[in-house]
Amino acid sequence: MPDKILFVASTFSHLLNFHQPYMQAFRDRGWEVHVAAGRVEHPIPQAHRQVHMPFQKSMTDPGNFKAAMQLRKQIQQEGYRIISVHTALAAFFARLAVKGMKNRPFVFNTVHGYLFDGDTKAAKRTILLAAEQFTAPETDLLATMNQWDLQLAQEKHLGHEVAYIPGMGVDYGRLDRCTKEDGMALRAKLGIPEKALVMLYPAEFSARKNQSALLQALPQLPERAVLVLPGNGVLLEDCKKQAQDLHIADRVFFPGQISDMPPWFAASDIAVSSSRSEGLPFNIAEAMHCGLPVCASAVKGHSDLVIHGETGLLYPYGDDAALVQSLTQLLEDTSLRQRLGAAGKIRSEDFSLDTVYPQVMALYDKALAAIREPAFI
Repeated sequence: MPDKILFVASTFSHLLNFHQPYMQAFRDRGWEVHVAAGRVEHPIPQAHRQVHMPFQKSMTDPGNFKAAMQLRKQIQQEGYRIISVHTALAAFFARLAVKGMKNRPFVFNTVHGYLFDGDTKAAKRTILLAAEQFTAPETDLLATMNQWDLQLAQEKHLGHEVAYIPGMGVDYGRLDRCTKEDGMALRAKLGIPEKALVMLYPAEFSARKNQSALLQALPQLPERAVLVLPGNGVLLEDCKKQAQDLHIADRVFFPGQISDMPPWFAASDIAVSSSRSEGLPFNIAEAMHCGLPVCASAVKGHSDLVIHGETGLLYPYGDDAALVQSLTQLLEDTSLRQRLGAAGKIRSEDFSLDTVYPQVMALYDKALAAIREPAFI
């Protein structure tokens, strides 16, 4: 019988977007790969078996405790040697599932960004940190993607071993196949004037992503500035209404969820993000690889990717005047955009799949070594 590994995340799309190379690595080593996730089910080519879990967005939703019980039963029946857990909610309930279990599997928790930081309200921060501390004994290996999360995990001992990785690695190949001509064709299709300067922010419409700040800033920016906001989410209609109320609807594009992003990067001049917090955002790394200068909020995740004044501009989150000033600076200075974009393209290689894959696999190799020790045999 082959050894088995289980990958767990809140959504199947997360596993598809970030973990296929690592699942394939285990298949190539003769392991049986299983996945468990929630929401819309997508076929995962590397999985021998995939199981739908009733994960819900709210931590206190009864469906999540049902998912934990379902996971516990599955783990006991399948006899996994390793479980690789991802996304905050699924990681908590997967570790809850193995609490008190005899001969439990080795648990490798990859933190894609704690949902709190030093500026989070005390009550919320206390609750979320307590959840991580409660499941720390079940966390054999923990990997973080930004320096704030790394320092917290080390100080609070949130895993038996804590490590750092620069994300999961971004495969830039699909971006390289897209040309500037593809971008210009998309601009023409959308009716964007040739001399317009396009600011791009692909993200879920949520309070954390904070597209509202960019909409509020747009009337104060040069007339040729255009804002493109791909994505869906609960606040999409609110943002559309805000654009109407601010009389900027003709300068804002809401194309919905986009599965093929490369032409949109090619059509853009500046990458922007007004997010409240991040883990290590792929969209910014991809934009940097495409040579786009970045203007982003100075929050964890962004500050790990963007070097202020060298590969982009960072502004204090919530400082609307600073946001307008930074965007105006980029929009009005062609040479600055070119300089930051060129430097960002070089830096983006630190986060490429070719660079990161060996680092992540080195941690999986640590897990493989650990399960051969007496405590896990």
